[in-house]
Amino acid sequence: MSPLPGLDLAAAESYLHRERPGLLTGPLTAELIAGGRSNLTYLLTDAGGTEWVLRRPPLGHVLATAHDMAREYRVISALGPTPVPVPRAELLCTDPDVLGAPFYLMERAPGTVLRRRKQAEALGEDGAHRLSAQLVDVLVDLHSVDPAAVGLGDFGRPEGFMARQLARWRKQLDASRSRPVPELDELSERLGADVPDSGRAAIVHGDYRLDNVLVASDPVRISAVLDWEMATLGDPLADLGLLVVYWDRLTGIGDAIADSFAGMPGFPSSAELVARYTARTGVDPAELPWYVAFGHFKLGVIVEGIHYRHTQGKTVGAGFELLGQMVGPLAKGGIAALEGEL
Repeated sequence: MSPLPGLDLAAAESYLHRERPGLLTGPLTAELIAGGRSNLTYLLTDAGGTEWVLRRPPLGHVLATAHDMAREYRVISALGPTPVPVPRAELLCTDPDVLGAPFYLMERAPGTVLRRRKQAEALGEDGAHRLSAQLVDVLVDLHSVDPAAVGLGDFGRPEGFMARQLARWRKQLDASRSRPVPELDELSERLGADVPDSGRAAIVHGDYRLDNVLVASDPVRISAVLDWEMATLGDPLADLGLLVVYWDRLTGIGDAIADSFAGMPGFPSSAELVARYTARTGVDPAELPWYVAFGHFKLGVIVEGIHYRHTQGKTVGAGFELLGQMVGPLAKGGIAALEGEL
C-alpha cells in the first residue's frame, strides 16, 4: 500500500478504533479522490467493503478561516434532518496530532460527480433537464432552512455580509500574492464602489455548483451536496451568482476545473436557472449582475491561491499547472458582468 500525501492511514485507523469501537471491520485501505482543488478528500474502505470519506485541509499554505473542518462538519450535521441532501456525518477530529491537521469522517453517499461532457451525455435529455431543475430546487431548499431551527443561528453574521465578503476575499488575495494580477485588482475596486445591501439571511453554501453534488441514477437525482467548507449565514444571491458563473460563464476559461454543459440537450441556460429560482423564492434578480461579478472575483482569488500553493510545491494531484492562466480571464468576465454582459 503506497502512502498518500496528507493521510497517515495507520494513525487514522488507530484513532477510529479508539473513538468509534466497532465502526471498522478489519483494516482500512485508502485512495485520494481526484477532482478536489482545495481540501483533500480520501475514500476509505474497510475489509468488509464499507466505505467512508475523510476530509482534511490541503498541505502547506492555508489561508486564515479557510478549510475549517469543524464548520464543515457542523453544517452537514445540522442539515441532516432537512430536505437538503447531505452525507451522514460520522466523526470530527480536532486534534492535529493525528494527521497533522483536523479532519472529519462521513458516509460515502451514492452517486457520481459529473465533471465531463461524456458523463453528462449518459443522462439523456430528460435526465439532464430533471437534474438541472433539481440543482435549483435544492438551492432553494437550502436557502429556505431556518438557521435557528437547525442549531445554526450563530453560524455567521448576515448583516453587512457582502461588504465583509469582499473584504475577506481581498485579504485572501493579498495573502496569496506571488505576481501582479491587475485585472483582479480592477474588478475588486469596481465591486467595492457599489456593494449591495444584503437582504434576507440564509444558510449559504459558498461554492454551489453541479460538480459539488453527487448525482445518482434510477431515477436521476442529487443524492448529496458536498464541499461545505465555505458555508455560513449570509446573502443567498451570493450562491446564485456563483452558480451562474460556473454554469455557463467559464467556457474556454475553466476547462481545467470542469467541462461546461451549456448547450447540451436538456441543460438549460443560466437565465432559465435564475428564472426558476426567482419564481420559487420571489427574489428580485435586478442586482444579480453584481453577485455574478463577485462570483468571478471570488473564484479568481481561489484559483490564484491554488496557483500560489502550486508554485510552492504544496499541491497534490494533476492539472494545477494550468490554473494560474485562468485568473486574468476570470477577472475580465467579472468586469463584463458589471457592464451588463450576462
